[in-house]
Amino acid sequence: MSNMQLLPALVRFSETEGTGPSRHLGVRFNQEGKFLPEPGNTIVCHLTDGSATQQAIRQMRSRYLTMPEADRLAFTAESSLHMTLFQGIIEYRRALPYWPADLPLETPIDDMTEIMAQRLEHFRAGPEFRVTIDHMTLLGLRLKPVNENDRLALAEWRNRLADLMGYRHPDHDVYEFHITFAYLVRPLSEPALFEWQAMLTKMRDDFCTQFDYIALNPPAFCAFEDMHHFEELVVLD
Repeated sequence: MSNMQLLPALVRFSETEGTGPSRHLGVRFNQEGKFLPEPGNTIVCHLTDGSATQQAIRQMRSRYLTMPEADRLAFTAESSLHMTLFQGIIEYRRALPYWPADLPLETPIDDMTEIMAQRLEHFRAGPEFRVTIDHMTLLGLRLKPVNENDRLALAEWRNRLADLMGYRHPDHDVYEFHITFAYLVRPLSEPALFEWQAMLTKMRDDFCTQFDYIALNPPAFCAFEDMHHFEELVVLD
């Protein structure tokens, strides 16, 4: 059995397992780690400004930057840190079921954003929810509801948004909430991955010892041109 096979799942990213190219390479970012135009919209919860958990998560991101072979990752802006609640639409993913079934696939992104914002004008906010860190990967935080009530609240939000928007992604019922720090540009070496593993385990344990949940802003419908900035257009509070 190779060292790679011995790596715990914590360090592996479900798509690449830390060893292969990302499906976003050449679309979301290039070989130099520069983010490319990829306009779209989404519904996210930004980290609450000034909160202790925002500071802790920013410190985590900063620690990533100091790790071996961190230059093989494309890091998003610190100001963009957020948890996606419900996926919107993207310029380069014009296909069902990733697009409202009642709208033409060729509709310009800006028009789609305006239409979706109008649909949200009278949306009644769902119940409050809390999330915490489940585990950490090379790319950031994988999140989970704090308890069953939080799981049900998140499901209610997502189900009602799907009904309103007119589409459900294939992973709708098993969507893995996350906060992305970076995307993998080039594979990391096995020695580097083992160093990352130890760091990720410690940071996750330290965070969960100190905090019961992550402070998040209310969900907001956002537009973006790339992965560096998510402009809030409609706050669902």
